[in-house]
Amino acid sequence: MPPYNIQKRDSLKLQNIADMEGDLRNNLSRQELIRHPDDTSDPNVVVVPRREDAGEDGSPQESPRLTRKQKTTVAILCFVNLINYMDRFTVAGILGNIKDTFNMTESQSGLLQTAFVLVYMIMAPVFGYLGDRFSRKYLMAVGIFFWCLATLVGSFMPNYLLFLLFRCFVGVGEASYSTIAPTIISDLFVKDLRSKMLAVFYFAIPVGSGLGYIIGAEVTNLMEGTHGSEAWRWGLRVTPVMGFLALFLILFCLQEPPRGESEGGQHLQSTSFLEDLGYLFTNKSFILSTLAFTCVTFVAGALAWWGPYFTQLGVSIQHHPNAKEDDVAFVFGAIAMTAGLIGVPLGSFAGQKLRIRFPFADPLVCGVGLLISVPLIIAAMVMAEFNTIVSYVVVFFGQVFLNLNWAVVSDIVLYIVIPTRRSSAEAFQILFSHALGDAGSPYLIGVVAEALQPYVTPRNTTENTTMEPLSTTTLEYFNTTEPTITTTVDPLADDYVKFKALQYSMFLCAIVNILGAIFFFLNSCFIRKDKEKCDQIIAENTDPSDLKTESNGHAAVQSTTVVEDSQKF
Repeated sequence: MPPYNIQKRDSLKLQNIADMEGDLRNNLSRQELIRHPDDTSDPNVVVVPRREDAGEDGSPQESPRLTRKQKTTVAILCFVNLINYMDRFTVAGILGNIKDTFNMTESQSGLLQTAFVLVYMIMAPVFGYLGDRFSRKYLMAVGIFFWCLATLVGSFMPNYLLFLLFRCFVGVGEASYSTIAPTIISDLFVKDLRSKMLAVFYFAIPVGSGLGYIIGAEVTNLMEGTHGSEAWRWGLRVTPVMGFLALFLILFCLQEPPRGESEGGQHLQSTSFLEDLGYLFTNKSFILSTLAFTCVTFVAGALAWWGPYFTQLGVSIQHHPNAKEDDVAFVFGAIAMTAGLIGVPLGSFAGQKLRIRFPFADPLVCGVGLLISVPLIIAAMVMAEFNTIVSYVVVFFGQVFLNLNWAVVSDIVLYIVIPTRRSSAEAFQILFSHALGDAGSPYLIGVVAEALQPYVTPRNTTENTTMEPLSTTTLEYFNTTEPTITTTVDPLADDYVKFKALQYSMFLCAIVNILGAIFFFLNSCFIRKDKEKCDQIIAENTDPSDLKTESNGHAAVQSTTVVEDSQKF
């Protein structure tokens, strides 16, 4: 058949090249163009293969039904993500018990999470680089095995420094999974179906966090009768058992799809590490979404780590508490789970519906969610001093709006970055968001709280005045004896000082939330252009460095002759 040129951007109307006069127009088709495997003559000649799943605009369409392979893969990835966050927040649920065993200060308690996240974020780019070039299935398997082993061995450590060391090792294992798993989902699904699957995948963050609180606290309470103050160690040994099951499922049940399969981007080749960096750091939407997500992780990390302990202090200083200290971890976990079950799909659903009319809707959904959460989080921290039940209710709604962004942010990264660079993009977002976010927020909150304690006035102090017995000599009494004043501080005063200092310190979360909303709003100004540029690279098989920018800001590609694949038509 004779060669054809595509005339319209949103259709497959073809015109015989032989009938055309003058130079060919720039090819603006959104078809997924690939080089003909047998054509070695002209590098600018490509074919438009017929895709059974292509829509009228030539873009890949989502399959109406999920295959068994897709269901199995998503189920396994969700299970691993679930136990990943269970393990991460089990320590937060039993932090008070660990503090008593190792006699830790607030800053040392925060350092447990900060050290873990520091190692996690440093290793993320390493696994991101490897994930774009080697088998993602086996990289995840190695990381999960290392993570399970480190968690299990760490539960036997006799002192704080060794326990801290093994918490760092846990970060190595978790980095392998977190950077790779979302890219596998992106290679299985497109459009709204991808958004839905990412929402299911990111259910695991709040649900796993909540289960971590609950399992850690309940297993500790269950084992206290036989192991006393060391019972918390058994709370850490639940997730490694589940992790070894996940390892088996990954090795023998998970099938890794080709990179870019769902979008027709299998033809894209991996590039050098420096080229990947150059591509990512010139992508405005990637930079702004990463900065915004950094603010989210700062707040989420601080609240997740200090929330149960802060609430326990609030219960302890109330004269007539309406909650029990021993139940705080369980309730806090239940709140995190329920808020996640509502917030994650709500954010994903809002993004899917609004971006039909507003292509820039995704970052707006995230930004509005952060702004609404600010007064709710502040109110919850204030009410924790007076009424724990009211505090629970308010923090629940605050977490719902905070959870709107988890699936949406990941979706943004996946549709503004080409398939062969998505693992690296996920890795660098993890690196920067955790480096400036939850890597430092638990430790920073603890340090600020300690610094504020001397300036908090204790409440509930009583003064008792006692006088020494009279001497036998009246003159001696008047010369040497004075009333002695002894001040006895109420035991609740120390908890009150800790509570108020921690409360003032955690108000930083509100400021950071507002900053994150601003970054999301700025992101909405660039996201449409960056998505179109990514789609065009995938469709045209064009190297990003070959793209030129027109005066209207949209990416343009040099003219390419399009040849119809007669074998497929």
